[in-house]
Amino acid sequence: MGPKTTRVYETLRERLATGTYVPGEKFPSERKLTEELDIGRTALRQVLARLVAEGALEVRGRSSYRVPGGVSVKAPEGLEPWRIHGERDLYDNQWVKLQVWDVEPPGVERFEHHVVKLQHVAITAVVDDQDRVLMMWRYRFVPQRFGWELPGGIVDEGEAPAETALREVVEETGWRPKNVEHVVTYQPMVGMVDSPHEIFVGHGAEKVGEPTDLEEAGHIEWVPLADVPGLMAQGELLGSGTLVALLHILATRGKQSTTAAR
Repeated sequence: MGPKTTRVYETLRERLATGTYVPGEKFPSERKLTEELDIGRTALRQVLARLVAEGALEVRGRSSYRVPGGVSVKAPEGLEPWRIHGERDLYDNQWVKLQVWDVEPPGVERFEHHVVKLQHVAITAVVDDQDRVLMMWRYRFVPQRFGWELPGGIVDEGEAPAETALREVVEETGWRPKNVEHVVTYQPMVGMVDSPHEIFVGHGAEKVGEPTDLEEAGHIEWVPLADVPGLMAQGELLGSGTLVALLHILATRGKQSTTAAR
């Protein structure tokens, strides 16, 4: 891409990341974008094709695009949440807090439930233009095994999760993503554990040095996305954050392939 095309790409990328275009709605027409952004239609189509390849846009017919994320199902109404009558700490340090909560589900006798509170973390899948993802082969002593993981770590106090995502990639791999986009926030064990996981996807990266977090780094490699299903079947992908991020990438690419074939 030339400077003008890159500028338009970055402009549209930022608008998609910040919610300027509403998920599920039709993307502005090529004619409108060429006039607004002062770019030729051929160059614009290069930008749109890249956004589709990255999962930021979906193709809807000839020269028509839609912002992903729209849903048709609605949350049911009239359901009551559990009542929380109190809580007490059993154990607390900087890594983990164990509590007992006094809870009462609707129509059920109240009882005590153990709750574990862990850290807030951010995890990033960085993909390059060769359809490879930046991963680390690491040893985890709790399950006592090696496996592939994405870079990630704890969100420091006062730090935005996106800043954590960038920082951890650099510290653990020595590569700096050109950008990161938030995909989802989820809880890995929602029934008992409170540990928000922020998932990001980055596109492109430059080598800025060697890893500084030697305990976390392990062996670093750009792994072909085509290998991910096989690695998953072999049980070599460790951690829910790694699985969620990679499944998101595979799912969005699958949608693009299906749409293109129609």
